[in-house]
Formats: sequence, structure tokens, C-alpha cells
Amino acid sequence: MKLVRYGNPGKEKPGLIDDNGQLRDLSAIVKDIGPDQLGDAALAKLRKQKIDKLPLVKGKPRFGCPVANVGKFIAIGLNYADHAAESGLPVPKEPVVFTKANSCVQGPNDPVMLPKGSVKTDWEVELGVVIGTRARYVPQKSALDYVAGYCTINDISEREYQIERGGTWDKGKGCDTFGPIGPWLVTRDDVPNPQKLAMWLDLNGQRVQTGNTRTMIFTVAKIVSYVSQFMTLMPGDIITTGTPPGVGMGMKPPLFLKKGDVMTLGIEGLGDQRQEVVPFKL
Repeated sequence: MKLVRYGNPGKEKPGLIDDNGQLRDLSAIVKDIGPDQLGDAALAKLRKQKIDKLPLVKGKPRFGCPVANVGKFIAIGLNYADHAAESGLPVPKEPVVFTKANSCVQGPNDPVMLPKGSVKTDWEVELGVVIGTRARYVPQKSALDYVAGYCTINDISEREYQIERGGTWDKGKGCDTFGPIGPWLVTRDDVPNPQKLAMWLDLNGQRVQTGNTRTMIFTVAKIVSYVSQFMTLMPGDIITTGTPPGVGMGMKPPLFLKKGDVMTLGIEGLGDQRQEVVPFKL
């Protein structure tokens, strides 16, 4: 299933994309697409619905983040060897874990705002993993059973804040609008192999990132198992799993986002995003 939330910010309704690519309303079936709707039993109930009987949504409404009330927004750094190389950093022996503030979460096509004084804001297309079942010390062999589904994420990053301002990476990762998620949450039954998904990102119509999740250093199963050793993962938590090469920081000379730039990106089967870069505004 492709689950969505559509409508104006803060007033999104639950929906579903049918086999013909049409948006159908789920408001009569579920209150929202949030933690209570992400467990296996809740998703199985949704699958039993007669999709063709659900109301069609007219027009082209805005898509919000496909998960309401995101809890923890966890990120994995340097998870592609070629991206580590372009960053001038060694391939990690264990997953690099940091956080993105859940206040940065937004819809897949909402504008990305440059932080105040930013000069090094960058892009990163990434596979997102949505947790559906409470996970604590889960073994790698069963880790995917705790996943509700997958989505496209742009892990926007301010490199000066991240690298040059001391401390952890977090301060360059959680600025407002730095977490476009969606357009859809694709349930795990429709993603038989999360380690075989093509991914891409264009800047102003020019391809800058091309990759595939098969080249991840640490697989989704490894990541879910690993992170669950250090924190309990709850339904509605999201993990973004790292980016392939082609980010602005790795270019020679480096290239960073400016007002008016347009990013388009996508992951095979998980949908596309589009964001225009806008200046800082309180």
C-alpha cells in the first residue's frame, strides 16, 4: 500500500494511492496515518478495504509527511563507502548515528528554507525507514519485521553548522524545513528488498546523485537492529539511512544551495519530491 497524508499543513487527512495512481480518502476508515495505524494488525485491516469503494480526492492537494506525529527522527551517516570517500572520511566500522529534530519534518514538495546566515546548505537523497512495532534489542534476522514501510527523504544539511561549529552533527541537520519526507509511506509488503532500490537527485534539472541501496555499508536490517541496542524504537519513529555520492560538499569546487534552486529527487517505487529553496524568514 501507498499511504499518504494530504491537505494544508496541520490539517492533513489520511489517504491511499490506488493501483491507477489516484488519491483516495481514508478519513472514514482511520483518523490519521500515525503510530496507532502502523502496526501489522492495523495495516492488515487497511489492506482488507475495498479500495475502489473509497472516495476519490479531486484536484492535486498538497502532500504532507506521510506519518503523523513523528517521534524520533534518527539518521545514519556515511553509510555509502563512495560518499564517505567524497567527504574525506574513513568508512565507519559501526553505523554513525545522529538525530534530526522532528520540528524539521515537512511535506515532500514544501519549500526548503535556508537557515539564517547559511552558506553551506546541502542535499542528500536517502531511504527512510518507518518503524511500525516497538523495537528493543531486536536481532538482525528479524529486524525488518518491526518496519511498517519505507519512504523517500531529503536529508538537508548545513555543512558549516554540522562540521565547523563544534560538537555533534545534529546542529546542521535539524533546521526548520530540513526534513522533507514522502510523498508516500510504502508498506513493507510492497518493498520485498529494500537493498535493491535505485535513487537519484537533480539540482536545477542536472543529475547530481545516482545511487542504489544495494551499495549501503550497513543494511536496513543491520541499522534497525543496531539502533535498537541504544534506544527503544517506537511506532512512528523514522530512520533515514544515508546517501550515495554526489552531494555539494564533495564537488570540486563545493557547490551549495542558494535562493531559487530546485531539487527533484526520488527512490524506485517510493515516489518523487520537489523542493524550491527560499531565503530565511522568521
